[in-house]
Amino acid sequence: MTSFAAEVSSSGSFERQEDAFRDWVSAAPGARFAPEAGRYHLYVSLACPWACRTLIVRHLKGLEAVVSASVVDPVRDERGWAFREGPGFGPDPVNGFHFLSEAYAATDPNFRGRVTVPVLWDRRERRIVNNSEDDICPMFNSAFGALAAGGVDLFPADLADEQAQLSALVYERINNGVYRAGFATRQAAYERAAHQVFAALDQLESRLASRRYLFGSRIVETDWRLFCTLVRFDAVYYSHFKCNVRRILDYPNLQGYLLDLYQQPGIAATVNLDHIKRHYYATHREINPTGIVPIGPWLDFNRPHGRERVGASA
Repeated sequence: MTSFAAEVSSSGSFERQEDAFRDWVSAAPGARFAPEAGRYHLYVSLACPWACRTLIVRHLKGLEAVVSASVVDPVRDERGWAFREGPGFGPDPVNGFHFLSEAYAATDPNFRGRVTVPVLWDRRERRIVNNSEDDICPMFNSAFGALAAGGVDLFPADLADEQAQLSALVYERINNGVYRAGFATRQAAYERAAHQVFAALDQLESRLASRRYLFGSRIVETDWRLFCTLVRFDAVYYSHFKCNVRRILDYPNLQGYLLDLYQQPGIAATVNLDHIKRHYYATHREINPTGIVPIGPWLDFNRPHGRERVGASA
């Protein structure tokens, strides 16, 4: 049975569990979790789109020297995410944990849900602060502002309402939409989710015809939330999650946009197709019983994208 089995409804629809730990790092006087260099550690998987978004924001804000990070083994078994030695991942350098579940147990011995990444860990209190990328990214953007070397604002105030609305659509229909299609256990639930994925992709393809990025000339967090699904789509979601109406390669604007974002400084280091493919194809045995990892597709994310010619009007 899948580790996601408890999150599938009687109608066959995948209903993702809520994140369990939602404390905030805050620069407010007297805050329990204050922004301090060297205090926090980020546990991630390079396979996971949710975790990689936090890595991207950490990089763009110039927080690598402030918040350390380490990578788990992309192949997950019934024991959950593990710390092992391998290409692009390694042992836990902070606590010496063998499994990420140990961090969850240290924080809440009664936790019985699915262990997920990302995890923001507090070295001082030896507990998880937060395991929601939807919290960690804004925290990196604002709470760590005085410590950040990067000046980019990924949540600009003048776009707040529109950005929140578009981020919600991207999450529901695309980020989580591919999972709702992939983990559906009944035909109707799968078809409903898959159709919603492509309706949303069609909508964003049209939006990007006149905008270089989702909000014109500025790259905001919503762009990176979309990027993390797009960069995995043709290699994994198209086949493994049966989202096979079209590839991202078949969308001229989305494909160029994907390449444009991938080629931004430092982003390629957050994308590891080996980890991505081995995680999905070797871990989800209820979808891929043999565990065989396909050798393709061959994807060139470094070819010219031409997006600099697209109008920047929002």
